[in-house]
Amino acid sequence: MTAGAMPGGRATILLVDDEAEILTALTDLLEDEFEVVSTTRPEEALGMLAGGLRPAVILSDQRMPGLTGDVFLERARAHSDAEALLLTGYAELDAVVGAVNRGRIAGYAAKPWEPAALLSMVTAARDRHGLRRALETERALMRGLLENLPEQLSFKDAAGRFIRLNGPKAAALGGTVESLLGRRESELLPAEAASRLARAEAGALAEGAVSELVEEAGEEGGSRWMQVSRVALGGGVLVTIGRDVTEARQMEARLRQADKMQALGTMAGGVAHDFNNLLTAILGSLQLAGRRVGEDPGLRRLLRNATMAAERGSALTRRLLAFSRRNELALRTVSVNALVLGMGDLLARSLGGPNGSTVELRRRLAPEPVTAMVDPEQLELALLNLCINARDAMPNGGTITIATEDVTVAAEQVPDLPAGDYVRVTVADTGTGMPPEVLARVLEPFFTTKEVGKGTGLGLPMVYGLVQQSGGGLTIESRPGEGTRVALYLPAGDGAATQAGAEAREVAPAREPVRVLVVDDDATVREVTAGFLADLGHETVEADDGIAALRVLESDPSVRLMVADFAMPRMTGAELSERARVMRPDLPILLVTGYAELAALAANIPVLHKPYRQADLAEHVAVLLG
Repeated sequence: MTAGAMPGGRATILLVDDEAEILTALTDLLEDEFEVVSTTRPEEALGMLAGGLRPAVILSDQRMPGLTGDVFLERARAHSDAEALLLTGYAELDAVVGAVNRGRIAGYAAKPWEPAALLSMVTAARDRHGLRRALETERALMRGLLENLPEQLSFKDAAGRFIRLNGPKAAALGGTVESLLGRRESELLPAEAASRLARAEAGALAEGAVSELVEEAGEEGGSRWMQVSRVALGGGVLVTIGRDVTEARQMEARLRQADKMQALGTMAGGVAHDFNNLLTAILGSLQLAGRRVGEDPGLRRLLRNATMAAERGSALTRRLLAFSRRNELALRTVSVNALVLGMGDLLARSLGGPNGSTVELRRRLAPEPVTAMVDPEQLELALLNLCINARDAMPNGGTITIATEDVTVAAEQVPDLPAGDYVRVTVADTGTGMPPEVLARVLEPFFTTKEVGKGTGLGLPMVYGLVQQSGGGLTIESRPGEGTRVALYLPAGDGAATQAGAEAREVAPAREPVRVLVVDDDATVREVTAGFLADLGHETVEADDGIAALRVLESDPSVRLMVADFAMPRMTGAELSERARVMRPDLPILLVTGYAELAALAANIPVLHKPYRQADLAEHVAVLLG
């Protein structure tokens, strides 16, 4: 219920007079304009007010037994803000004035009253009460806005002095609201900043409203960006609203950096695809040549060195593909120690300290072989990310330690990690460490303390996503000046570890040689694949694209198997497979690829990734031929 009003919307008036006949007469006069509440006892009236009655006007007789009108109205102030009017039969004006002053009474009328004059006085009192309440509401709204608005808000007069401002604005100027009222902002600023402020405010007063983006010095030497809007209200009064948009601008910059990283990933995938074609030809040719060079030890040593170099190139392309593609994790049992040792060259090239500082890499690996269920390529990326973060946290150089160990985790020992056996891989540095407020946010996507261009805020979230998808967990310990320690908990492996880049295996000839169609737009890769198959005893026929392959299938029914590249111009291997299945539903097909999203490949067709060895090809062919 609005104060001073009844449910019908009319203002309420409280009448107090010890004579019932007077109350009846007053009610008859006022009931058309007011909701009338009356009593003959001032004590009862005080009880009504204490109980929640909210009149707009109180009209009281002065001479009443027990309490005089002025005393009653003075006590009523403790419960009500109503306009107070006095009815009096005093003949002495001085006595009336004294009563009015003591009771802080807005007006009085003499008995007997003139009806029209009394009604006018009561109506005017009601209107004053309404205006006062409206003004108080507006002030409360303004006060609430000033106190709770997170933006910096201020009002200045024509002389530039603060007439209103809120806490954030006062805090930005290094003071309190009370200490800054009546002062000029220019007095609190350096000369250059005060000059810029004067120009900006003069422009706003001339144009009516302006908005600008202002760069200010932030904490720890960074920049803070404020969107400042100024509106002239007339009479020289200027309202200024300043909104901190630093986080939004940083987010925009990080999103732009993320777009660049996505483009880099796409490019890396394309480079890896082409490089895999080259490596397939190189490794395949070396393997085929190794069977034809005889027993010359010097020549065999050269072939072995070339093969090892090509294998290192193959490992590099695997890392490029892991960086660029979005496939589901390929979880398998991995020797974590072997993986860490195998990253030696990559880490050595990546961890050069800034400004020529020295970063030392140490390994503290478990003495027993530790195996984990994880995607090895994604784990390599995760460890590379963690090591680069550690390097960046050591601007003057320091030590990065990678440790591995088998651990048994109890329930609730590691957040969100079930009890069980795990491999713990730890990356620790001797860097600057992180304060608690930064540590609490490091797993948020796009959160980074690095400057634009040196970090996307996606490194640690990516690492966290890897361990979560692998069924593991992650902990981070860090303190300013004491470095950072990130521990990855990976599910323990349950079998022998997969060995990447193993030595070439001896391959037995095919038990039942067949005629094989080899399709690849790269002549060198096609020749190597055909050479592998010929060494196995198969007869081969070659095609350089999908159209030529379809012509072969149409004209040569003796073809029993097709080995086709996936990425070819005009017709992909998947499209070729679909059309070949229409012509020859029972034809076994093997697709080979240097880079492809697996979802784009034809259904129910096995895939062999480049670069591959003869043994890998022989195994797939044997399975397809049954």
